[in-house]
Amino acid sequence: MLMIRDFSTMFQQMSGMPVNSKGGKNMLKQAGIDTNSKQYKAAMKMMTSSAGAAVGYTNPQAIKNLMQNFDANGDMKDPVSGLTGLVANGIPMSQRHKIIDIPDKAKEEIFQATKRAFQNDYGTGTGDRSYRNEIYTNLQRSLPKEDRLKGSWTLQQYEEAYEKAFTDACKQADPSWKPAKGRSLPAGALDSVTRESVESMLVKGYGEYGEILTRKSVNISV
Repeated sequence: MLMIRDFSTMFQQMSGMPVNSKGGKNMLKQAGIDTNSKQYKAAMKMMTSSAGAAVGYTNPQAIKNLMQNFDANGDMKDPVSGLTGLVANGIPMSQRHKIIDIPDKAKEEIFQATKRAFQNDYGTGTGDRSYRNEIYTNLQRSLPKEDRLKGSWTLQQYEEAYEKAFTDACKQADPSWKPAKGRSLPAGALDSVTRESVESMLVKGYGEYGEILTRKSVNISV
């Protein structure tokens, strides 16, 4: 005879039973929750942290829902990409705001995308920047989880350097030029700006929020 076990009553009872009690642990086990797993322990740690005190009462479904935020190693997953290693909480900026080597493919993609956006926005930087999401996510997927925050920071530094180079090229071509909606860029101003030419002038330095990329001609205070 096929037995179908209904956990609904058990869950309701669980809402009034401490999770660390013998009965609570048994109910969690019957609900398919491995209380020895890193995933479970990470979820409970989050619940404790959010509550500001030890978790006394909950229910299996709430725990299962929270466990989905973590992988088997107990690392929190990014809600959009599902990748781990992207949570900055508890990681000092000195450790995550570092310049590391990243693939040329990512730099080329962000260079071309930034150039198109600069031209479309007349250099104002007020347009849609959703194109960045896919480029950053692709980079993050290509890196080990311990490098994903550092890789994202590094790509951001290149992105800012490219945009600054486009602005400087426009001002050099026409000193009176200013970013303004509907005001065309100086003709041919960006033709000589290549990714390689921008990167050849960059050096690693230190800023208020960590390591940065800046022009060689700029004095860097360490």
